[in-house]
Amino acid sequence: MTQQHHTLEHIDLKPVARVEGVVRLPGSKSISNRILLLAALAEGETRIVDLLASDDTAVMLEALRSLGVKWRQDELAGPGTVHHVNGVGGIFPNQAADLFMGNAGTAIRPLTAALAVIGGDYKLHGVPRMHERPIGDLVDALNAAGTHIEYTGNAGFPPLHIGRGKIHAERLSVRGNVSSQFLTALLMVAPLMARDHAISIDVVGELISKPYIEITLNLMRRFGVKVEQDGWASFTVQPGQIYQSPGTIHVEGDASSASYFLAAGAIAGGPVRVEGVGRDSIQGDVRFVAALEQMGAQVTMGDNWIETRSNGVLKAIDADFNHIPDAAMTIAIAALYADGTSTLRNIASWRVKETDRIAAMATELRKLGAIVEEGADYLSVTPPAVITAATIDTYDDHRMAMCFSLASLSGAARKGNTMRINDPKCVAKTFPEYFAAFAAIAK
Repeated sequence: MTQQHHTLEHIDLKPVARVEGVVRLPGSKSISNRILLLAALAEGETRIVDLLASDDTAVMLEALRSLGVKWRQDELAGPGTVHHVNGVGGIFPNQAADLFMGNAGTAIRPLTAALAVIGGDYKLHGVPRMHERPIGDLVDALNAAGTHIEYTGNAGFPPLHIGRGKIHAERLSVRGNVSSQFLTALLMVAPLMARDHAISIDVVGELISKPYIEITLNLMRRFGVKVEQDGWASFTVQPGQIYQSPGTIHVEGDASSASYFLAAGAIAGGPVRVEGVGRDSIQGDVRFVAALEQMGAQVTMGDNWIETRSNGVLKAIDADFNHIPDAAMTIAIAALYADGTSTLRNIASWRVKETDRIAAMATELRKLGAIVEEGADYLSVTPPAVITAATIDTYDDHRMAMCFSLASLSGAARKGNTMRINDPKCVAKTFPEYFAAFAAIAK
Protein backbone atom coordinates (compact mmCIF):
# COMPACT_ATOMS: atom_id res chain seq x y z
CA MET A 1 0.00 0.00 0.00
CA THR A 2 1.59 3.28 -1.02
CA GLN A 3 0.68 6.54 0.58
CA GLN A 4 -1.07 8.25 -2.25
CA HIS A 5 -3.74 5.53 -2.20
CA HIS A 6 -5.02 6.31 1.29
CA THR A 7 -8.67 7.23 1.10
CA LEU A 8 -9.92 10.31 2.87
CA GLU A 9 -12.22 8.66 5.39
CA HIS A 10 -12.42 9.45 9.08
CA ILE A 11 -12.65 7.76 12.44
CA ASP A 12 -14.86 9.03 15.27
CA LEU A 13 -13.51 8.66 18.81
CA LYS A 14 -15.98 8.75 21.71
CA PRO A 15 -14.83 10.33 24.98
CA VAL A 16 -12.67 7.94 27.02
CA ALA A 17 -12.91 8.25 30.80
CA ARG A 18 -9.86 6.15 31.64
CA VAL A 19 -7.23 3.89 30.09
CA GLU A 20 -5.57 0.72 31.29
CA GLY A 21 -3.84 -2.24 29.70
CA VAL A 22 -0.76 -3.60 27.95
CA VAL A 23 0.32 -2.73 24.39
CA ARG A 24 2.90 -4.68 22.41
CA LEU A 25 4.65 -2.15 20.17
CA PRO A 26 5.38 -2.52 16.47
CA GLY A 27 9.08 -2.45 15.56
CA SER A 28 10.97 0.83 15.43
CA LYS A 29 10.90 2.53 12.01
CA SER A 30 14.35 4.10 12.51
CA ILE A 31 15.92 0.79 13.50
CA SER A 32 14.04 -1.27 10.86
CA ASN A 33 15.12 0.77 7.83
CA ARG A 34 18.72 1.13 9.03
CA ILE A 35 18.99 -2.63 9.63
CA LEU A 36 17.50 -3.41 6.20
CA LEU A 37 20.12 -1.32 4.40
CA LEU A 38 23.02 -2.58 6.56
CA ALA A 39 21.90 -6.19 6.05
CA ALA A 40 21.70 -5.59 2.30
CA LEU A 41 25.20 -4.06 2.17
CA ALA A 42 26.75 -6.70 4.46
CA GLU A 43 28.38 -10.01 3.67
CA GLY A 44 26.27 -13.01 4.71
CA GLU A 45 22.61 -13.60 5.49
CA THR A 46 20.91 -11.64 8.26
CA ARG A 47 17.83 -12.88 10.15
CA ILE A 48 15.81 -9.83 11.22
CA VAL A 49 13.26 -10.50 13.98
CA ASP A 50 10.23 -8.20 14.51
CA LEU A 51 10.86 -5.90 11.54
CA LEU A 52 8.21 -3.18 11.43
CA ALA A 53 5.45 -3.89 8.89
CA SER A 54 4.47 -0.45 7.54
CA ASP A 55 4.49 1.79 4.46
CA ASP A 56 8.03 3.06 5.17
CA THR A 57 9.60 -0.40 5.52
CA ALA A 58 7.60 -1.73 2.54
CA VAL A 59 9.14 1.07 0.44
CA MET A 60 12.66 0.07 1.55
CA LEU A 61 12.07 -3.67 0.99
CA GLU A 62 10.69 -2.98 -2.50
CA ALA A 63 13.66 -0.72 -3.35
CA LEU A 64 16.13 -3.40 -2.21
CA ARG A 65 14.35 -6.00 -4.34
CA SER A 66 14.57 -3.67 -7.37
CA LEU A 67 18.32 -3.37 -6.71
CA GLY A 68 18.69 -7.16 -6.85
CA VAL A 69 18.90 -7.84 -3.09
CA LYS A 70 17.28 -11.20 -2.28
CA TRP A 71 15.11 -11.34 0.84
CA ARG A 72 12.22 -13.42 2.08
CA GLN A 73 9.84 -13.33 4.99
CA ASP A 74 8.92 -16.41 7.03
CA GLU A 75 5.19 -17.09 6.89
CA LEU A 76 4.74 -16.46 10.62
CA ALA A 77 2.78 -13.22 11.09
CA GLY A 78 2.66 -11.08 14.22
CA PRO A 79 5.20 -11.17 17.06
CA GLY A 80 8.44 -12.91 16.10
CA THR A 81 8.17 -12.29 12.34
CA VAL A 82 11.48 -13.13 10.65
CA HIS A 83 12.93 -11.62 7.46
CA HIS A 84 16.01 -13.16 5.84
CA VAL A 85 18.18 -10.72 3.85
CA ASN A 86 21.04 -11.99 1.67
CA GLY A 87 23.78 -9.36 1.80
CA VAL A 88 25.44 -8.24 -1.43
CA GLY A 89 28.81 -7.31 0.06
CA GLY A 90 28.67 -3.65 -0.89
CA ILE A 91 27.70 -3.93 -4.60
CA PHE A 92 24.07 -3.98 -5.75
CA PRO A 93 23.48 -6.61 -8.47
CA ASN A 94 21.25 -4.26 -10.49
CA GLN A 95 23.23 -1.27 -11.74
CA ALA A 96 20.10 0.57 -12.94
CA ALA A 97 16.73 1.02 -11.21
CA ASP A 98 13.78 3.41 -10.88
CA LEU A 99 12.88 3.55 -7.17
CA PHE A 100 9.66 4.89 -5.61
CA MET A 101 10.43 5.99 -2.03
CA GLY A 102 6.97 7.10 -0.85
CA ASN A 103 7.42 9.66 1.96
CA ALA A 104 10.08 7.63 3.79
CA GLY A 105 12.95 9.87 4.86
CA THR A 106 14.60 6.93 6.66
CA ALA A 107 14.67 5.08 3.32
CA ILE A 108 15.52 7.69 0.70
CA ARG A 109 18.37 9.45 2.51
CA PRO A 110 20.67 6.50 3.36
CA LEU A 111 19.79 4.78 0.07
CA THR A 112 20.71 7.90 -1.92
CA ALA A 113 24.12 7.90 -0.22
CA ALA A 114 24.69 4.18 -0.81
CA LEU A 115 23.69 4.32 -4.49
CA ALA A 116 25.78 7.45 -5.11
CA VAL A 117 28.90 5.91 -3.58
CA ILE A 118 28.44 2.57 -5.38
CA GLY A 119 27.43 4.30 -8.64
CA GLY A 120 25.09 3.23 -11.44
CA ASP A 121 22.03 4.62 -13.17
CA TYR A 122 19.36 5.20 -10.54
CA LYS A 123 16.25 7.35 -10.27
CA LEU A 124 14.68 8.09 -6.86
CA HIS A 125 11.32 9.79 -6.39
CA GLY A 126 8.37 9.76 -3.98
CA VAL A 127 5.00 11.25 -3.13
CA PRO A 128 4.58 15.03 -3.69
CA ARG A 129 5.46 15.82 -0.04
CA MET A 130 8.74 13.90 -0.40
CA HIS A 131 9.65 16.31 -3.20
CA GLU A 132 9.29 19.16 -0.66
CA ARG A 133 11.55 17.55 1.98
CA PRO A 134 15.15 18.83 1.81
CA ILE A 135 17.99 16.57 0.70
CA GLY A 136 20.41 19.25 -0.57
CA ASP A 137 22.86 19.10 2.36
CA LEU A 138 23.36 15.37 1.78
CA VAL A 139 23.69 15.74 -2.01
CA ASP A 140 26.18 18.63 -1.62
CA ALA A 141 28.34 16.60 0.77
CA LEU A 142 28.35 13.56 -1.54
CA ASN A 143 28.96 15.46 -4.78
CA ALA A 144 31.82 17.40 -3.17
CA ALA A 145 33.39 13.98 -2.44
CA GLY A 146 33.10 12.90 -6.09
CA THR A 147 29.66 11.30 -6.54
CA HIS A 148 27.35 12.23 -9.42
CA ILE A 149 23.84 13.16 -8.22
CA GLU A 150 21.53 15.42 -10.23
CA TYR A 151 18.19 16.99 -9.33
CA THR A 152 15.49 16.24 -11.88
CA GLY A 153 13.00 18.62 -10.24
CA ASN A 154 13.71 21.49 -7.82
CA ALA A 155 17.33 21.93 -6.72
CA GLY A 156 17.80 20.74 -3.15
CA PHE A 157 14.91 18.24 -3.20
CA PRO A 158 14.03 14.86 -4.71
CA PRO A 159 13.47 13.53 -7.37
CA LEU A 160 17.10 12.58 -8.02
CA HIS A 161 19.13 10.93 -10.77
CA ILE A 162 22.30 9.16 -9.66
CA GLY A 163 25.09 8.33 -12.10
CA ARG A 164 28.66 7.07 -11.76
CA GLY A 165 31.12 9.23 -9.88
CA LYS A 166 34.56 8.67 -8.44
CA ILE A 167 35.14 9.18 -4.72
CA HIS A 168 38.31 11.21 -4.22
CA ALA A 169 37.79 12.91 -0.86
CA GLU A 170 39.15 11.85 2.51
CA ARG A 171 37.04 14.38 4.41
CA LEU A 172 33.38 15.24 3.93
CA SER A 173 31.40 17.90 5.71
CA VAL A 174 27.64 18.15 6.23
CA ARG A 175 25.34 20.56 8.03
CA GLY A 176 23.84 19.08 11.18
CA ASN A 177 20.96 21.46 11.82
CA VAL A 178 18.30 20.43 9.24
CA SER A 179 18.03 16.66 9.68
CA SER A 180 20.25 14.14 11.45
CA GLN A 181 19.35 11.70 8.64
CA PHE A 182 21.97 13.38 6.40
CA LEU A 183 24.76 12.48 8.82
CA THR A 184 23.25 9.00 9.35
CA ALA A 185 23.33 8.45 5.57
CA LEU A 186 27.00 9.49 5.29
CA LEU A 187 28.02 7.38 8.30
CA MET A 188 26.32 4.29 6.90
CA VAL A 189 28.18 4.55 3.58
CA ALA A 190 31.54 5.67 5.03
CA PRO A 191 32.90 2.07 5.08
CA LEU A 192 32.11 1.81 1.32
CA MET A 193 34.23 4.93 0.76
CA ALA A 194 37.03 3.95 3.16
CA ARG A 195 38.45 1.22 0.92
CA ASP A 196 42.06 2.50 0.86
CA HIS A 197 42.14 5.35 3.36
CA ALA A 198 40.24 6.66 6.37
CA ILE A 199 37.13 8.77 5.74
CA SER A 200 36.23 11.60 8.11
CA ILE A 201 32.88 13.39 8.26
CA ASP A 202 32.79 16.85 9.83
CA VAL A 203 29.53 18.28 11.14
CA VAL A 204 29.03 21.95 10.34
CA GLY A 205 27.12 23.83 13.05
CA GLU A 206 24.83 22.30 15.67
CA LEU A 207 23.87 18.63 15.27
CA ILE A 208 20.18 18.06 15.99
CA SER A 209 18.45 14.83 17.07
CA LYS A 210 21.70 13.29 18.40
CA PRO A 211 19.93 10.17 19.75
CA TYR A 212 19.18 9.13 16.16
CA ILE A 213 22.93 9.25 15.40
CA GLU A 214 23.47 7.03 18.46
CA ILE A 215 21.08 4.48 16.90
CA THR A 216 23.09 4.58 13.66
CA LEU A 217 26.47 4.12 15.40
CA ASN A 218 25.08 1.31 17.57
CA LEU A 219 23.73 -0.62 14.57
CA MET A 220 26.93 -0.10 12.54
CA ARG A 221 28.82 -1.70 15.45
CA ARG A 222 26.41 -4.64 15.40
CA PHE A 223 27.36 -5.13 11.73
CA GLY A 224 31.08 -4.99 12.55
CA VAL A 225 32.06 -1.39 11.75
CA LYS A 226 33.53 0.94 14.39
CA VAL A 227 33.30 4.71 14.07
CA GLU A 228 35.75 6.99 15.91
CA GLN A 229 34.14 10.12 17.33
CA ASP A 230 35.46 13.55 18.18
CA GLY A 231 32.46 14.51 20.30
CA TRP A 232 29.62 15.36 17.91
CA ALA A 233 31.84 17.44 15.63
CA SER A 234 33.65 14.77 13.62
CA PHE A 235 33.39 11.05 12.85
CA THR A 236 36.08 8.83 11.30
CA VAL A 237 35.91 5.35 9.76
CA GLN A 238 39.25 3.56 9.33
CA PRO A 239 39.88 1.66 6.06
CA GLY A 240 39.33 -2.04 5.53
CA GLN A 241 36.14 -2.38 7.57
CA ILE A 242 33.28 -4.19 5.85
CA TYR A 243 29.77 -4.86 7.06
CA GLN A 244 29.35 -8.44 8.26
CA SER A 245 26.01 -10.00 9.13
CA PRO A 246 25.55 -10.36 12.91
CA GLY A 247 23.50 -13.52 12.13
CA THR A 248 20.29 -12.67 13.94
CA ILE A 249 19.24 -9.16 14.97
CA HIS A 250 16.10 -8.09 16.85
CA VAL A 251 14.24 -4.84 16.14
CA GLU A 252 13.18 -2.99 19.28
CA GLY A 253 9.62 -1.71 19.64
CA ASP A 254 9.13 1.82 18.33
CA ALA A 255 9.74 4.31 21.15
CA SER A 256 7.98 7.13 19.25
CA SER A 257 4.88 4.93 18.93
CA ALA A 258 5.16 4.11 22.64
CA SER A 259 4.74 7.80 23.47
CA TYR A 260 0.98 7.84 22.70
CA PHE A 261 0.16 5.02 25.10
CA LEU A 262 2.51 6.28 27.80
CA ALA A 263 0.95 9.75 27.54
CA ALA A 264 -2.53 8.19 27.71
CA GLY A 265 -1.60 6.53 31.00
CA ALA A 266 -0.27 9.84 32.31
CA ILE A 267 -3.44 11.69 31.29
CA ALA A 268 -6.22 9.22 32.07
CA GLY A 269 -5.48 6.89 34.95
CA GLY A 270 -3.52 3.87 33.85
CA PRO A 271 -1.57 1.83 34.45
CA VAL A 272 -0.69 1.51 30.77
CA ARG A 273 2.31 -0.68 29.95
CA VAL A 274 4.11 -0.83 26.61
CA GLU A 275 6.22 -3.89 25.76
CA GLY A 276 9.15 -3.82 23.33
CA VAL A 277 11.14 -0.90 24.76
CA GLY A 278 12.58 -0.35 28.20
CA ARG A 279 15.53 1.04 30.07
CA ASP A 280 17.98 -0.84 27.81
CA SER A 281 16.61 0.77 24.62
CA ILE A 282 19.04 2.20 22.04
CA GLN A 283 16.37 4.75 21.03
CA GLY A 284 16.60 8.29 22.34
CA ASP A 285 12.81 8.62 22.27
CA VAL A 286 12.56 6.60 25.49
CA ARG A 287 13.73 9.85 27.12
CA PHE A 288 10.18 11.00 26.43
CA VAL A 289 9.23 9.48 29.79
CA ALA A 290 11.46 12.04 31.55
CA ALA A 291 9.20 14.77 30.14
CA LEU A 292 6.12 12.91 31.38
CA GLU A 293 7.72 12.60 34.83
CA GLN A 294 8.42 16.34 34.79
CA MET A 295 4.70 16.80 34.12
CA GLY A 296 3.91 14.72 37.21
CA ALA A 297 3.20 11.27 35.77
CA GLN A 298 4.38 8.12 37.59
CA VAL A 299 6.73 6.06 35.39
CA THR A 300 8.16 2.57 36.02
CA MET A 301 10.62 0.83 33.68
CA GLY A 302 11.86 -2.70 33.15
CA ASP A 303 14.41 -4.08 30.68
CA ASN A 304 11.83 -4.33 27.92
CA TRP A 305 8.75 -2.48 29.18
CA ILE A 306 7.64 0.95 30.44
CA GLU A 307 4.51 1.72 32.47
CA THR A 308 2.80 5.01 33.28
CA ARG A 309 -0.03 6.09 35.50
CA SER A 310 -1.63 9.42 36.29
CA ASN A 311 -1.54 11.49 39.45
CA GLY A 312 -4.70 13.26 38.32
CA VAL A 313 -3.22 16.61 37.25
CA LEU A 314 -0.37 17.19 34.84
CA LYS A 315 2.00 20.12 35.42
CA ALA A 316 2.84 22.53 32.61
CA ILE A 317 6.34 22.12 31.17
CA ASP A 318 8.90 24.40 29.49
CA ALA A 319 11.63 22.31 27.92
CA ASP A 320 14.03 21.80 25.02
CA PHE A 321 12.90 18.91 22.79
CA ASN A 322 15.64 19.00 20.16
CA HIS A 323 16.72 15.47 21.12
CA ILE A 324 13.27 13.86 20.73
CA PRO A 325 11.41 15.78 18.00
CA ASP A 326 8.95 13.00 17.08
CA ALA A 327 7.92 12.07 20.61
CA ALA A 328 7.72 15.76 21.55
CA MET A 329 4.57 16.06 19.44
CA THR A 330 2.85 13.88 22.02
CA ILE A 331 3.84 16.35 24.75
CA ALA A 332 2.05 19.11 22.82
CA ILE A 333 -1.19 17.11 23.22
CA ALA A 334 -0.49 16.18 26.86
CA ALA A 335 -0.21 19.96 27.39
CA LEU A 336 -4.00 20.17 26.84
CA TYR A 337 -4.37 18.44 30.21
CA ALA A 338 -1.75 20.49 32.10
CA ASP A 339 -2.29 23.19 34.74
CA GLY A 340 -0.88 26.10 32.70
CA THR A 341 1.05 27.09 29.57
CA SER A 342 3.57 24.57 28.24
CA THR A 343 6.37 25.55 25.84
CA LEU A 344 8.24 23.15 23.55
CA ARG A 345 11.54 24.68 22.42
CA ASN A 346 14.21 23.98 19.77
CA ILE A 347 11.88 22.01 17.46
CA ALA A 348 12.67 23.69 14.12
CA SER A 349 13.08 20.22 12.51
CA TRP A 350 9.27 19.81 12.83
CA ARG A 351 8.95 22.16 9.86
CA VAL A 352 10.63 19.73 7.41
CA LYS A 353 8.98 16.48 8.52
CA GLU A 354 6.05 14.62 6.90
CA THR A 355 4.27 17.98 7.05
CA ASP A 356 5.16 21.35 8.63
CA ARG A 357 4.36 19.98 12.07
CA ILE A 358 4.60 23.29 13.96
CA ALA A 359 1.98 24.91 11.72
CA ALA A 360 -0.21 21.78 11.62
CA MET A 361 -0.10 21.27 15.39
CA ALA A 362 -0.95 24.93 16.06
CA THR A 363 -3.90 24.86 13.64
CA GLU A 364 -5.43 21.67 15.05
CA LEU A 365 -4.84 22.50 18.75
CA ARG A 366 -6.72 25.79 18.23
CA LYS A 367 -9.74 23.81 17.01
CA LEU A 368 -9.83 22.16 20.47
CA GLY A 369 -9.95 25.56 22.20
CA ALA A 370 -6.28 25.83 23.13
CA ILE A 371 -4.42 29.13 22.89
CA VAL A 372 -1.32 28.46 20.79
CA GLU A 373 1.68 30.57 19.97
CA GLU A 374 4.05 29.29 17.28
CA GLY A 375 7.54 30.50 16.43
CA ALA A 376 10.20 29.39 13.97
CA ASP A 377 11.38 26.75 16.43
CA TYR A 378 8.94 26.66 19.36
CA LEU A 379 5.30 26.07 20.27
CA SER A 380 3.43 27.31 23.36
CA VAL A 381 0.17 25.64 24.36
CA THR A 382 -2.29 27.06 26.89
CA PRO A 383 -5.01 24.50 27.61
CA PRO A 384 -8.69 25.44 27.35
CA ALA A 385 -10.93 25.17 30.42
CA VAL A 386 -12.89 22.59 28.45
CA ILE A 387 -11.61 20.76 25.36
CA THR A 388 -13.93 21.31 22.40
CA ALA A 389 -14.62 18.25 20.27
CA ALA A 390 -13.54 18.93 16.70
CA THR A 391 -12.73 17.45 13.32
CA ILE A 392 -8.94 17.07 13.14
CA ASP A 393 -7.05 17.17 9.84
CA THR A 394 -3.96 14.96 9.68
CA TYR A 395 -1.97 16.26 6.64
CA ASP A 396 -1.05 12.71 5.54
CA ASP A 397 1.13 12.68 8.68
CA HIS A 398 0.93 9.53 10.79
CA ARG A 399 2.01 11.32 13.99
CA MET A 400 -0.73 13.96 13.71
CA ALA A 401 -3.37 11.22 13.58
CA MET A 402 -1.91 9.29 16.53
CA CYS A 403 -1.31 12.40 18.67
CA PHE A 404 -4.80 13.79 18.34
CA SER A 405 -6.44 10.50 19.32
CA LEU A 406 -5.31 11.51 22.84
CA ALA A 407 -7.63 14.52 22.74
CA SER A 408 -10.51 12.06 23.26
CA LEU A 409 -9.29 11.21 26.80
CA SER A 410 -10.83 12.02 30.22
CA GLY A 411 -14.03 12.69 28.41
CA ALA A 412 -16.35 13.96 31.14
CA ALA A 413 -15.68 17.69 30.67
CA ARG A 414 -16.12 18.09 26.97
CA LYS A 415 -18.03 20.36 24.64
CA GLY A 416 -19.51 18.08 22.00
CA ASN A 417 -19.11 14.35 22.13
CA THR A 418 -17.02 12.98 19.35
CA MET A 419 -13.46 13.70 18.26
CA ARG A 420 -13.23 13.08 14.52
CA ILE A 421 -9.83 12.21 12.98
CA ASN A 422 -9.70 12.63 9.19
CA ASP A 423 -7.72 10.17 7.04
CA PRO A 424 -6.85 7.79 9.90
CA LYS A 425 -5.21 5.38 7.43
CA CYS A 426 -2.13 7.63 7.28
CA VAL A 427 -0.96 5.77 10.44
CA ALA A 428 0.05 2.91 8.08
CA LYS A 429 3.37 4.75 7.65
CA THR A 430 4.56 3.34 11.00
CA PHE A 431 1.68 1.68 12.91
CA PRO A 432 -1.15 0.26 10.76
CA GLU A 433 -2.99 -1.18 13.80
CA TYR A 434 -2.77 1.98 15.92
CA PHE A 435 -6.47 2.75 16.36
CA ALA A 436 -7.26 -0.86 17.32
CA ALA A 437 -4.45 -0.76 19.92
CA PHE A 438 -5.76 2.57 21.24
CA ALA A 439 -9.33 1.23 21.49
CA ALA A 440 -8.03 -1.79 23.46
CA ILE A 441 -6.79 0.36 26.37
CA ALA A 442 -9.88 2.61 26.45
CA LYS A 443 -12.16 1.73 29.37
